[in-house]
Amino acid sequence: SAMKILAIDLGKFKSMCCFYEIKTQKHHFQTVATTREYLTTVFKNHEIDLVVMEACGPSGWICDLCQELGLKTLVCSTNDAAWQWKSVKRKTDKDDALKLARLAMMQQLTRVHVPKHQVREHRSLIKYRKKLVGRINRIKSTIRGLFVCQGIEIAKGQPAWYSGRDRINSYRKPLNECSMKELWRGQLDLELTQLDALDKQIAAAEQRLEVIAENHEDINRLRTIPGVGPRTAEVIVTALDDVHRFKNARQVSSYIGLVPRQYQSGETDRNGRITKRGSQILRTILLECAWVSIQYNDWSRATYERIHGGQKTRRKKAAIALARKIAVVSWAMLKNKTNWDPDKAGILTPVQECPSNTGSL
Repeated sequence: SAMKILAIDLGKFKSMCCFYEIKTQKHHFQTVATTREYLTTVFKNHEIDLVVMEACGPSGWICDLCQELGLKTLVCSTNDAAWQWKSVKRKTDKDDALKLARLAMMQQLTRVHVPKHQVREHRSLIKYRKKLVGRINRIKSTIRGLFVCQGIEIAKGQPAWYSGRDRINSYRKPLNECSMKELWRGQLDLELTQLDALDKQIAAAEQRLEVIAENHEDINRLRTIPGVGPRTAEVIVTALDDVHRFKNARQVSSYIGLVPRQYQSGETDRNGRITKRGSQILRTILLECAWVSIQYNDWSRATYERIHGGQKTRRKKAAIALARKIAVVSWAMLKNKTNWDPDKAGILTPVQECPSNTGSL
C-alpha cells in the first residue's frame, strides 16, 4: 500500500489534520480537538506511516503518544527558508497542514530533537523559575514607582529589599484602613504581600532544582568550571540534552544561536549580528555567566582580553564570543566525560572549529 502521511497543524484547542497519500497525492482534512483521547482515536482509526508536526508546546506529549502507539514521528522546525509564507495571500490551518505534508514528502523538513519526558519537565521547571524572577522584578519596579510618585526616597539597588526593607514596610497599610489621601499605602501593602509570596515560591522551585542537581552527574561536572553555578549548569545540560547529536563545536554554536549571520555575494563577505536561534534562556544565562566568569576564571579572562584586544567597542562582542566558548567547552566536557581543565579548554575549541573570525561575533 502507498505511504500515508498525517500532517498536523497544532493549535491550543483545535488542530488541523491533513491525511496525505504520497503515491496519488490525494489528501483530505479533519479538524480535531487537541486532547489525548481525541488524538488517540484519530491515530488508531487511520493507517498512518508518518506523523508530522511543527515543534511547539503540545508537540512533546503528542510525540510520546505516537511512540506509545508505535507510530513514526517527525517534529520539525518552522524557521527554515522552505517554510516562508511571505508571498502568499491566503494562509489558513489547512494550507499549513498541507504544506507540512508536502514538505515531508519531498524530505525538505529539518528534524528537531525532542527530549525525553523527564528532560522536558526539568527544562520547564528551570523556565518557570526564570519566570518567577521576572515577576519579582516587575513587582519591585511597581513598588519603586509608588515611592517615586510620593517623592519618598528609598535605598537604591539590592539593599532596598534587604537592609532597606524595614523602611519600605513602615509605609504599608491595609487598603481598607487607608484614607483617601493614602490609598498608595494600601497598594504598597498588596504588592509587598505578593512579593513575599513569590519569594517563598522561588525558594521552593530552587530547592527542588537543587535536589535534582545533586544527583545529576552532568550538572555536577559543569560546576567544576570556575564561574559556572548550579543555575547555569542545569540550563546548559538540559538545553544540550543528548550531547552526541552534535558532531562538532560549530554545530553546538549554531544550535544555541551564538554565531554571526553571514552575508555573502560575489566579492563581499561580511558577518552580521548573531542569529539568536535556539533557546533564549540558554543565551541569556551563558552571557551572564561569561561576564561573571571573567572575575573568577583565568582562562575566561585571558580569552576575553585576547578577543577585545583592549578596544572598548569590542567588549560586548568579546563577551558573546566567550559565552559561545563556555558552551562549546561544556559540550566537550559532557561528551568526553571530563571535568574542568584550563589547559585543555583552549585545545577543545581550536580556531578552525569556530566561525572564520571569532572576533566579529
